[in-house]
Amino acid sequence: MWGRPEFPLLSKQGDITIGGVFSIHSQISQPSLSFTDNPEPLICSRINFREFRFAQTMIFAIEEINNSSSLLPNISLGYKIFDSCGSTLPSTRAMMGLMNGQERILGNNCSGQSSVLAVIGASESSSTIVMLQISGIFQIPISHFATCACLSNRKQYPSFFRTIPSDYYQSRALAKLVRHFGWTWVGAVRSDNDYGNNGMATFIAAARQEGVCVEYSEAISRTDSGEQVARVVRVIRRGSARVLVAFLAQGEMNILLEEALKQNVTGLQWVGSESWITAGHLANKRYSHMLMGSLGFTIRKTKITGLQEFLLQVNPSQDPQNNLLREFWEATFGCSFQPDVDGRSQCSGSERLQDIHNPFTKVSELRISNNVYKAVYAAAHAIHSMLKCGQSGEAAIQSCIWKDHFELKEVVKHLQDVNFTLESGERVYFDGNGDPAATYELVNWQRNRGGDAAFVAVGSYDASLPDGKQFTMNGIDITWAAESLQRPLSVCSESCLPGFRQAVIKGKPICCFSCVVCGAGEISNSSNSAECSWCPLEYWSNEDHSRCVPKVIEFLSYGETMGVLLTAFSLFGASLTVAMSCLFYRFRHTPLVRANNTEMSFLMLFSLTLCFLCSLTFIGRPSVWSCMLRHTAFGVTFALCMSCVLAKTIAVVMAFKAKRPSNIVPQCSAPFQRTSVLGCTLLQVLICVLWLTLAPPFPYKNTAYATERIVLECDLGSPVGFWAVLGYIGLLAVLCFVLAFLARKLPDNFNEAKFITFSMLIFAAVWVTFIPAYVSSPGKFTVAVEIFAILASSFGLFFCIFVPKGYILLLKPERNTKKHMMGRNQPKTL
Repeated sequence: MWGRPEFPLLSKQGDITIGGVFSIHSQISQPSLSFTDNPEPLICSRINFREFRFAQTMIFAIEEINNSSSLLPNISLGYKIFDSCGSTLPSTRAMMGLMNGQERILGNNCSGQSSVLAVIGASESSSTIVMLQISGIFQIPISHFATCACLSNRKQYPSFFRTIPSDYYQSRALAKLVRHFGWTWVGAVRSDNDYGNNGMATFIAAARQEGVCVEYSEAISRTDSGEQVARVVRVIRRGSARVLVAFLAQGEMNILLEEALKQNVTGLQWVGSESWITAGHLANKRYSHMLMGSLGFTIRKTKITGLQEFLLQVNPSQDPQNNLLREFWEATFGCSFQPDVDGRSQCSGSERLQDIHNPFTKVSELRISNNVYKAVYAAAHAIHSMLKCGQSGEAAIQSCIWKDHFELKEVVKHLQDVNFTLESGERVYFDGNGDPAATYELVNWQRNRGGDAAFVAVGSYDASLPDGKQFTMNGIDITWAAESLQRPLSVCSESCLPGFRQAVIKGKPICCFSCVVCGAGEISNSSNSAECSWCPLEYWSNEDHSRCVPKVIEFLSYGETMGVLLTAFSLFGASLTVAMSCLFYRFRHTPLVRANNTEMSFLMLFSLTLCFLCSLTFIGRPSVWSCMLRHTAFGVTFALCMSCVLAKTIAVVMAFKAKRPSNIVPQCSAPFQRTSVLGCTLLQVLICVLWLTLAPPFPYKNTAYATERIVLECDLGSPVGFWAVLGYIGLLAVLCFVLAFLARKLPDNFNEAKFITFSMLIFAAVWVTFIPAYVSSPGKFTVAVEIFAILASSFGLFFCIFVPKGYILLLKPERNTKKHMMGRNQPKTL
């Protein structure tokens, strides 16, 4: 061995030795480096009572195993415990001391193996990584407190085991915790080492998946200058996030709190990692006003039977030459074994630890200490399996098969397979990455009845459960920041109410957004919706855009003003035709009625009545039967009416144009007129039957015209059928117009060709203008246009053909004579 050897602070001989590395001191000197002389040795100071308890817990477990008759019988365990001072350089020297031993001379009996079979430690991830890199082929650490997720990499660290869950799970649990309480805008501070950097990287990635944004992420180290730490605290104080996720080791947490106290940082909701969230020394009155209400995950606490009694027996008299025991005693009781040192009283060694309340004697929150306890037992069970310990002989005596040479890889193999249960009922085993089951308690800093800080379990996290069931709360009331009962709010932007969606602000994180109202037909029925969703086809958004409501159903109904007016006009027109029929019936024997072909006149009045009434089929909610009836009834009734007009016109033309009376009889006879009317009407009926058979009209919900309402209308089925019906009526009207035009110069008193001509002009004007109006009219107005065209053309026929005759019958009876009917046109005078 060259240079200064590293000696253990606590040690004991045994058949098999287990090493231990703990941060027994929390402060380390920085030696001056002159590059001309050897560096001064590192000096560690300020004893850490909590870590010293860890070391004593290891000794307690080893002593318990040595006194056991079932675990490693007839094999005694020894220990060598080194101090890492929470730094990588002392950890390096500690690992070298554990592997090499203290022999100065290399003898001929070199076994080529480490002086220890397993190492419990270290307490920091960075120190553990350094130890693993140095140990190389020896492959022996089992850590109780190194949580960096990077250590689960079996390619880099094939022999690493730990009894504390990986930060991979803790970081994800913290992200779920933050999201559970609705904190989407948080600050973050971490230790500038493997523990903090890896843990925070996992947290930020998990937080992004949960929709949580990190306003700032700062790093500090125990070796940072005061100005650097002050800068980090200023960033925290000036940030708008009211929640601070502190992924810090205890050393960095102490420094951060001191500076936060100087800058009077208050009102923050602290969310902590397991490294400090249950650290009793931070719960003193100096920091309690800042940290009260803190939340964080930690491993479950347990009780180790006999540990408290063992700790209270620690005394310098156990090893008077041990400097660590003397330092512990002096720091605990504030005395000194040397007289007259800094005015302190002299230690007698008879002081009572039972009267002291510090992190060493406090065993009510045994969490990490239990990990040390489990690590020692895991190593013992692996050695027990490797030595094939068990019962032998008739007396069933427990014994082990001793080996002079141990293959450390064999220790790793048996350590991977350990599976046992402690007296407390806790099961210990390792997965393929050397990690235990990831279960945590969620603790909350609350004040107990005595006014002191207490760590109250308010929830739990179990990574083995399905997603969505891993994080649970147990219903206990939580104390929040500044000991408030009101949960703090930490968001970049206020929540968007239902009916709004989040719109990302350019250049800012996704958690900073503006609220934009959903568009027409879109809704968001929850707060902070990322996007609005479209309503189904037959639904529309309400005024608040928070839910979909059925669209307004629109059709031309009898209840609305337009429907009432059109119905009134239709009934009025039908009433006029009925009244005119009665009038014609009353004067059926007079020359005027007889000269106008009584049978055709009554048939035409009947068809006009149907024309007026068929418009009623267009009003009301469309149905299958009403859709088929409205167009066919319209087509057939108008075809009947036009056929009657055509038959009368043909009869008049033939009567006055014939050269011989004998030619009049077949063309003007009643059977001929009936046949022509019947034939023309049946042709229209045939067209309608073909239309209804091949592609009948049907009810249709039109959502294209108006997005906010549904227009109920009748789809034509076959536009060809509709236009064929309309075209056939138009053809009959054209024929009537042409024939009436030819008969315009016949005797005035008898001839009604001028009236027919004028009525056909009105009919043509109505239906020619109907076509563009029908095509361009929206919604229910399409139906109204069609009804108007039917009524207008019907009124046109009625007023042009029958009103003049009614006028004569009622008001000018002197003109209703045969003589007058046979007269010729007289010259008109003024």
